[in-house]
Amino acid sequence: MSLAASSLAGLAEQDAWAARKRFVDVGVLDLAYVDIPGEGRPLLLIHGFTDTSRSFSLLAPHLAGHRLVMPDLRGHGASQAGRGFGVADFAGDMAGLIRSLGLDRPLVVGHSLGAMVSIALAAGHPELVGGLMLLAGTLRTDFPADHPLVLAVEALRDPIEPTDPFYDWWHACEAAVPEAFLACLAREASDMPAARWRAILAEIRRADLMADAWAVQPGTRIIAGGRDPLFGEAQQNAMARVLPDASLAWARECGHNPHWEDPAFVALEIERMLAHTRA
Repeated sequence: MSLAASSLAGLAEQDAWAARKRFVDVGVLDLAYVDIPGEGRPLLLIHGFTDTSRSFSLLAPHLAGHRLVMPDLRGHGASQAGRGFGVADFAGDMAGLIRSLGLDRPLVVGHSLGAMVSIALAAGHPELVGGLMLLAGTLRTDFPADHPLVLAVEALRDPIEPTDPFYDWWHACEAAVPEAFLACLAREASDMPAARWRAILAEIRRADLMADAWAVQPGTRIIAGGRDPLFGEAQQNAMARVLPDASLAWARECGHNPHWEDPAFVALEIERMLAHTRA
């Protein structure tokens, strides 16, 4: 297949993602989600700030045969916004999703904000979670007022353009990632009003999951990007120290998005985690 044909095929695959979404009432609002059927323990994959379930579309082919449930968090993608954007609000939605779909103690995989949500979910609803894997996460962000992300989000004005140069930084990767994928992510993020970006980021900045981490059941796997510009080595080591019996694996050549940059590596770690939770 030529490079041009490959690019067109990739764009068509990404364009089809939104059509796969279903909707479920989780008690306070309707969440959109993609559900790929499979066998064994299901996986619940929770995306990061401004992303959608699409965030895991590059990882999904590496996990063929497993059931993958990938929601849009409230206020993101096709999900309703609700009235609050705290980590606890997102975690409550995920608990409602697990119950509504009848998922049997899924392995919860969370990226960035999704990792924070996963910790809160596992701490508040241990009976619903069969294992925890955290990608580029943190217990608290420690973003100062002059952090590049804070300044960039404060500067956003509606309508946000998917071609805004901000996305060159926000979606920056250390490895080649399909342009069609990144373009779709930017388009979906730009559908969120700037006020919602700021409201969610404010909640992320004030969140402190130290107490929640102590309450998580033992056996968390942490995947850290060796070149992560947001949550670096100190934050990864802090999670590994505080979460009971946590182990840390480094994707040394990756930045903040290891499941985009090296999905084969992340999938292998997930397979190992699934084998461990079955043992």
